[in-house]
Order: sequence, then C-alpha cells, then structure tokens
Amino acid sequence: MTTELIAIARQRAQESGLPYAGAVTPEEAFSLLQNDAGVVLVDVRTNAERDWVGRVALPEAQHKAVQWNLYPGGAPNPGFLSELQAAAPDTATILLFLCRSGVRSRHAAKLATENGYSACFDILEGFEGDRDAAGHRKSTGGWCQKNLPWIGA
Repeated sequence: MTTELIAIARQRAQESGLPYAGAVTPEEAFSLLQNDAGVVLVDVRTNAERDWVGRVALPEAQHKAVQWNLYPGGAPNPGFLSELQAAAPDTATILLFLCRSGVRSRHAAKLATENGYSACFDILEGFEGDRDAAGHRKSTGGWCQKNLPWIGA
C-alpha cells in the first residue's frame, strides 16, 4: 500500500513540476501513516493554530510540530531547519507536511528537499481546507472535512 501511494504522489510531482517528492491527499496521508510507523507528519502551522483550531490525532512519534511562521506577527521562523532536523534527523524519512490549506506546507517541503531531505510530500488541502461560500473552513476539503482523526476546536 505504501509503495503504491508514494508512486501516485511522485506522479503528481512529475505532472505538476513540483520541487519536492510529491503530494498526497489527506486520505492518502492518513493511510501512509497507518501503514508505516516510520512515516512522519510535520505540522508547520503556528502553535496558536494547533492550540486554537485543532491538530491531528496521531501517535507522538508520527506527529511533529515545526512552525513555518511565528505567532504573533507571522514572521518566518528562523529556526525552521534546525527544528526540523531535531524532529526528523534521518533525511530519508518520509515526511508529510501539513498546514491550514496547503500553501506553507509546499514551501516547507521545498525547503526541506533543498536541504537534503529526499522524501518530502505536501498534504493537499491542508488541515482546514479552503473557505466555503460563507467564508468558513473545515467544510470544503482538508484533514478535518475528510473526517480523519483530529482534536481541538
């Protein structure tokens, strides 16, 4: 199962010219995590987002938090790479990057790839997905809308 999902994700990368290993849907990400205890989800949202909006419910060994931006203010996290290296020291580990809607995670996957990580994947749609017609999230895609395990608000 893992091999097939990674092949699909790599195909998406080739088709879209992604500068990292590939992209997975939230369901594919969860399947990868379920089928391989060595796969790690890296949540790049701010600590405030995880605390106030929610976070994935995964075993601690498979769920790492490395902020892309800092709260408040949204300044880039100058320690991103060193924190990622502490969270995932093996550069061959399959890393699944997650953010709110799939933008910061792409940047994180690209930067990690540029710094020697060989298996970086973006989780499409992110944790909350895009906004619906009323401007709300968690209803038009993303980890939450797909009813994958999460806790929080």
